[in-house]
Amino acid sequence: MSFDPTTLELFVRIAALGAFAKAGREFGLSPTAATQRIKGLESELGVQVFNRTTRAVSLTPDGETFLGHAERILTDIEDARSDLAGGVQNIKGELRVTGPASFGRLYITPAIAEFLETYPDVRVRLDLNDNVVDIVEQGYDVALRIGALASSTLVASKISDNPRVLVAAPSYLEKRGTPTQPQDLTVHNCIVLRDTRSWQLRDPAGDIHDVRIGGTFVTNHGDAITEAAVAGVGIGLKTLRDVRQHLADGDLEEVLRDFVIEPEWNLWAVRPPSEVVPARVRVFIDFLEQKFKVLEA
Repeated sequence: MSFDPTTLELFVRIAALGAFAKAGREFGLSPTAATQRIKGLESELGVQVFNRTTRAVSLTPDGETFLGHAERILTDIEDARSDLAGGVQNIKGELRVTGPASFGRLYITPAIAEFLETYPDVRVRLDLNDNVVDIVEQGYDVALRIGALASSTLVASKISDNPRVLVAAPSYLEKRGTPTQPQDLTVHNCIVLRDTRSWQLRDPAGDIHDVRIGGTFVTNHGDAITEAAVAGVGIGLKTLRDVRQHLADGDLEEVLRDFVIEPEWNLWAVRPPSEVVPARVRVFIDFLEQKFKVLEA
């Protein structure tokens, strides 16, 4: 079974617009010609893809199913053309990206703005969510993930280091004192992410200290940890990028700076396993690697 790309594009536009005549005009087709194209597609598929009435056009259940396939076929054709043609001017299509919320707002959104200036024919759909999503099932091209990666079949590219630090407001440290050893944390008010029970710190000699922590504030959101720490609630564990400006402004101070938080975290770009990687995905990951090298300099 073969499909004419123009007919597939017409089918997708009719589905989006809900009208044969309006979609047909975009392709230089009369309503009759557009209808005949879709009838030919339905004949080849052996199913009806649209419900037609005098007032409305809507997808049938089979049409809904086929719409996803048609969009993927058109994307694959667009990717093939881009790969064969080469060059910046041929990088195009939709790029579906997901990443963590606070980090995404601070760093990924500005990076995408620069990316789109260089590649104006790419359309980016960015979903920010602190939950780890199944990128294959949900159709993402790239996921930005922070931390240690779980074993999987996904393909990961390291974008940059992403060290974590312990921070607290000067007002908190004046009131409660400044920890000098990891075990001092046991008597401090630590701002806890979800159900975290302990923090691991590596000393200059390489020894690991597993310190049980607790506090009066538990949250599931990274921004809330930063805001609580700035407000003087307690000691928070954050990535350095998240709090760099607060440290520069004096809102926060680094605690136990001679110790390294374990496990060490990195920023990763993760994509579905595939031997054929769309040009826009390769270019986007390369762009992020270069962007974060500049930020680290």
